[in-house]
Amino acid sequence: MPVLLDSGNYPKCQAIAEEAADWAGFPARQKAALANGRYLGIGLSNFVKGTGRGPFEQVTVRIGPSGKVHVYTGGVNIGQGTHTMLAQIVGEQLGADMNNVTLVGGDTHATALGIGTSNSRLAVVAGTSAHVAAVKVREKALKVASQLLEASQEDLEIIDGDVVVRGTDMRISLGDVANAVAGTPGYALPEGTEPGLEATENVVLDNLAFANGTNVIEVEVDPDTGGVKILKFILAHDSGVIINPMMADGQIFGSAAHGIGNSLFEWMGYDDDANPVTTNFGEYLLVTATEMPHVQVIHHESPSPLNPLGVKGVGECGVVPTPAAVISAVENALQPFGARFSKAPVSPSEIIGMIKQGRMQGAA
Repeated sequence: MPVLLDSGNYPKCQAIAEEAADWAGFPARQKAALANGRYLGIGLSNFVKGTGRGPFEQVTVRIGPSGKVHVYTGGVNIGQGTHTMLAQIVGEQLGADMNNVTLVGGDTHATALGIGTSNSRLAVVAGTSAHVAAVKVREKALKVASQLLEASQEDLEIIDGDVVVRGTDMRISLGDVANAVAGTPGYALPEGTEPGLEATENVVLDNLAFANGTNVIEVEVDPDTGGVKILKFILAHDSGVIINPMMADGQIFGSAAHGIGNSLFEWMGYDDDANPVTTNFGEYLLVTATEMPHVQVIHHESPSPLNPLGVKGVGECGVVPTPAAVISAVENALQPFGARFSKAPVSPSEIIGMIKQGRMQGAA
């Protein structure tokens, strides 16, 4: 089965990243630094990442008699902001009040079907099901309210938990609308409606939505210690339509930290008998606040045509391109020594070894 790259302007992302990093001005910076005994380098990497693996994620949207909006899904929040994301999507259709939305995730008592959290998938698959379900609940709420208010459905909108008639003070709460279809003995339901104010959706999405981007990193390498300092970290990034920019940035910042760790710190070592030798955080190194550079994220939005929200996943998108860009930048800084690295992470001792080897071979 061929891979379909659904959307994205890859040359545009690269151009954005290069401009932000002043790529064209780097040779002059590098030459000036080298004249003062400093070794600067720059690296660039492009990436695509498949997100939103299907086939589906079930979502139920229900308005209860209290007027509260309840959302149930098989997806689980593991820190990526799933609850906020789904509350935004549902709230957009049902009055834009996220505080009026509750969410239950990963509870088989509440949701019979579901695949769960992995592969940067929930914004795409759960988000799409939530959107379609919320649209159906909205349409039914407006249909019922139009009868209760004796107004045209086209004149209604949902604001702050009420269905209101535009240009008038006529309104009815979502709770009253839900009560009207909850069923009362001896009273008929509004004409043409079925019981309950809810919808369950399992929107099937077979193709992946591909996020993409360009990472440009500028470093300075200390030839005496082998230390690497990241001076610039630029990521021009495309995850389709961004639902919540702050959360998207947070995902990228966190995954960028992992990418830097993979590049320079996190070595898992074993002895000849396959026993791990890096068994504590004094030996297995993690990037800390002092090593983290300022991460500049530039969002370029190319809506995916594969789902009605136009979204793609964002998780891990900072980690995918980072090792290639960091190690390319280190090699570029050490080009006077002919340095080349074939694995990650790159340690200070390996950098010193490359410098010594280059000097012995007369490359410098």
